[in-house]
Amino acid sequence: MSAVFSTRRVAAMVLRNVYLLRASWPRILELVYWPAVQMILWGFISQFLRGNSTWVAQASGVLISAVLLWDVMFRGNLGVSLAFFEEMYSRNLGHLFASPLRPYELVCSLLVISLIRTTIGVGGAALLAMPLYGYSIFGLGLPLLAFFANLLVMGWAIGLLVSALVLRYGLGAESLAWVAIFAVAPVSGIYYPISVLPQWLQSVAWFLPSSHVFEGMRAVMFHHQFRADLLIQAGLLNVVYLGVAVTVFLYVFHVARRRGLLLHIGE
Repeated sequence: MSAVFSTRRVAAMVLRNVYLLRASWPRILELVYWPAVQMILWGFISQFLRGNSTWVAQASGVLISAVLLWDVMFRGNLGVSLAFFEEMYSRNLGHLFASPLRPYELVCSLLVISLIRTTIGVGGAALLAMPLYGYSIFGLGLPLLAFFANLLVMGWAIGLLVSALVLRYGLGAESLAWVAIFAVAPVSGIYYPISVLPQWLQSVAWFLPSSHVFEGMRAVMFHHQFRADLLIQAGLLNVVYLGVAVTVFLYVFHVARRRGLLLHIGE
């Protein structure tokens, strides 16, 4: 069995999930549905506050931008974990690794699948915001790419860690895919600055890439200033977190294969 990295095997895994999406309109609808619902809800809240708050009036679209960027991280996490759960639901892990597929190729395919799902979901909601509210998140310009990339990578790290836990403890732990991502939401400063948090909690928040990204977003929207320092710090943290997540996932996978768990994954 070849240990050389194969882009063809990665592409085959990605293609398998693309076929799943293409053959099931409910799956495609689900990708767009939740980002669209959140965008509509917060859009109307934003419109109300804009007429009743000078703070929000100074930054039209800040809440819509925040919820769309938050959904990048949320969808990045689910894109990894749900794609992995698909293989567990169908009892397919054992079959996959009877093939030449390597564990790190599975990881790469999960990340690519997550990128596709996130782009479809968040992109659809962002386009819908234009006719409904006359607001385009694309007006953030190039900083938007940095925000998107950092939040997506953080979502990947959380998704891989959740997948590792589910691989180790079974599908009974799958609810962690939703619990883990929302656990970091209060300290990410999505809808408010980090300075609002208690002092001790601010120290925790600055260890999260997401808090740097949302502070950077507000700097662009309020002060028309791109805070490269915040994005660099977020990027460095993401390198660490993603590296740890990949290492943990591969280690747990190695243990699961050694114990024969790949053929006996259950609740």
